[in-house]
Amino acid sequence: MWEPQIATTFGVKSKQVFSVLELLAEGSTVPFIARYRKEKTGGLDEVQIIDIKNEFERLEAFRKRKDYILQHIEEQGKLTSELKKLIDECSEATILEDLYLPYKTRRKTRADIARDKGLEPLAKVIFEQKENRLLQNLKPYLTDSIQTEAEAIQGAKDIIAEWINEDAAVRLHLREQFEQHANLFAKPARGKKDLPEAQKFRDYFNFEQRLTGMPSHRFLAVMRGYDLGFLSVKAEPDPEKSLRWVKRKILNGYNDLSDIVADALDDSYSRLLQPSLENEILSNEKKRADEEAIAVFALNAQQLLLASPLGEKRVLALDPGFRTGCKWVCLSERGELLANGAIFPHEPQRQIETSQTTIEKAIREFQIEAIAVGNGTAGRETLQFLQNFVGETLPLFMVNESGASIYSASAAAREEFPDHDVTVRGAVSIGRRLMDPLAELVKIDPKSIGVGQYQHDVNQSLLQDRLTDVVTLSVNKVGVNLNTASQHLLSYVSGLGPALAEKIISYRKEIKGFESRDELKKVPRLGAKAFEQCAGFLRIRNSKNPLDNTGVHPERYDLVKKMAKKAGVAVTDLIGNEGAWNRIELEYFIDEKSDIGLPTLKDIKEEMLKPGLDPRGQAENVSFNISVRKIEDLEVGMQMNGVVTNITNFGCFVDIGVKQDGLVHISEMANRFIKHPSEVVQLGQQVSVRVTQIDIDRKRLGLSMKD
Repeated sequence: MWEPQIATTFGVKSKQVFSVLELLAEGSTVPFIARYRKEKTGGLDEVQIIDIKNEFERLEAFRKRKDYILQHIEEQGKLTSELKKLIDECSEATILEDLYLPYKTRRKTRADIARDKGLEPLAKVIFEQKENRLLQNLKPYLTDSIQTEAEAIQGAKDIIAEWINEDAAVRLHLREQFEQHANLFAKPARGKKDLPEAQKFRDYFNFEQRLTGMPSHRFLAVMRGYDLGFLSVKAEPDPEKSLRWVKRKILNGYNDLSDIVADALDDSYSRLLQPSLENEILSNEKKRADEEAIAVFALNAQQLLLASPLGEKRVLALDPGFRTGCKWVCLSERGELLANGAIFPHEPQRQIETSQTTIEKAIREFQIEAIAVGNGTAGRETLQFLQNFVGETLPLFMVNESGASIYSASAAAREEFPDHDVTVRGAVSIGRRLMDPLAELVKIDPKSIGVGQYQHDVNQSLLQDRLTDVVTLSVNKVGVNLNTASQHLLSYVSGLGPALAEKIISYRKEIKGFESRDELKKVPRLGAKAFEQCAGFLRIRNSKNPLDNTGVHPERYDLVKKMAKKAGVAVTDLIGNEGAWNRIELEYFIDEKSDIGLPTLKDIKEEMLKPGLDPRGQAENVSFNISVRKIEDLEVGMQMNGVVTNITNFGCFVDIGVKQDGLVHISEMANRFIKHPSEVVQLGQQVSVRVTQIDIDRKRLGLSMKD
């Protein structure tokens, strides 16, 4: 029933939405649908499919909320046909809650207490604002519990204030005022202005800005200061302007009763409406800011996950340090730990010759093909130490080690290396991250990677869901070697998960490696549906069936055989054979009954021409200017080489080798206007920057990429 609405929202056809929802209901995953069901979805990509899935879930939750509200009001005996029509036709959650507000179960209010005292009839008379002589005779409303006229009038005011607060039209108008005209005000919290920890928020000690259009990072910064208790925050439009329409609607004259209603209106606004709508708009703004921040984080995480791998090379990796030394490890082509130790080339030990001899011996003994150096403490110094004697003989890579410490202390790391401490495990992680960033980073909670903006302040559930999607899509885009993949990596493959990944690893050990995709069917508890979903994303090198090392799904193996026969060659001869493929007319094999169309046929051709091609490219080493080591060595105007370590909505952060990343504001990223930093840079990209600002006390650097 939601198909037309969802189709309109995302600019697609209802048929496409129906197919996506049908496939999802059957247990198909997003990567599988996007890759192997293009004919059914009309070629929708992963992002579009996820959007449809999320919107369907939102609409279903909204429908269930409506059903609950209707049932609850009906149980109270207050569901009129008019109210039911309003609720049925409602399409916005806020308006739905406004309609439900008078019937909501709640704690006893001041108005409820006044009603219990029998003051609702008085409130109705006052609210009509017609009986000018009412105030001259309030005795009928006085009881044992209401002994004075002032008490009676106050109780009536409380009831009227609640009526105004629960008026859907009033709330809608004021909500529009808040949404369009509210300003966010911030000032130091009482007694906190001079605290050292509060100084990072001093830009917001006398802050005022329109909420509409406020950059998400600025809003999150203000709210972080509020959450930590350093800032006092308020959000509202001009009350006088906002209440003009409400006063015209509520006030009917200029008599004594109108004055009482006016007082009730002021009370309703200050005590009920303003706090409620302020919380609502701040919540909505927080949601918007969260979504923007999460989108940035997801983009950065995806770039890290899909960073170019070095591939299966023998690597010497170092986790740098000063006092505790540099931990080194040698890894095989498959990432197996061959040897490890420690060197002390820096102060205070400064064992340069001994350290050099140790590294040179390890390079020779284990036939090292590349060196990876973590970019943490002493990273630049260690890189310079290696450059002095390795020179051009081996490629040197500076590797982002964010999250390596998290992995090194994890249960997975302890299980793999029970006899080694966290420093060795950390060095292993750095080396493996160079060889295959994706395979290593999936072992780490994406939130620990250290990219994005305000990731600890946003909705953690939404962040986790989005990052899980990013990791899943990245893993399935690249594909996984079934015989070498870790349990963590396998768990993200379409149709699997942690439990089946564990079963696959156990069975792989038992049979000493898979020889075909078909053998997956023998894995305990891996049924037909799971096989369908995962098989196309798993690769088996040296399989008897060459198609097992491609992205061609087993359900299309017979189709490939027919295509090979048509071309007059064996299936193996189709691999990488452009001439043979030029003899094949793809349109000949279109079969609508089997959902075989040009999209599937083109994908098969592409896979067969370039089987097992890694879409991530090849890792490249970068050169740094390492003459400057600390922030005190910098001068405004210096031109420095660096690497992009983080991207936000307002700019990017660049590591220039002084232990403090510098900010290139979006206005300093190009000589032209850009909407987002991702138009200019990517994570891990080497850039040339000019130092524009140095704040040693706050450890802040301003950089520019402009010519």
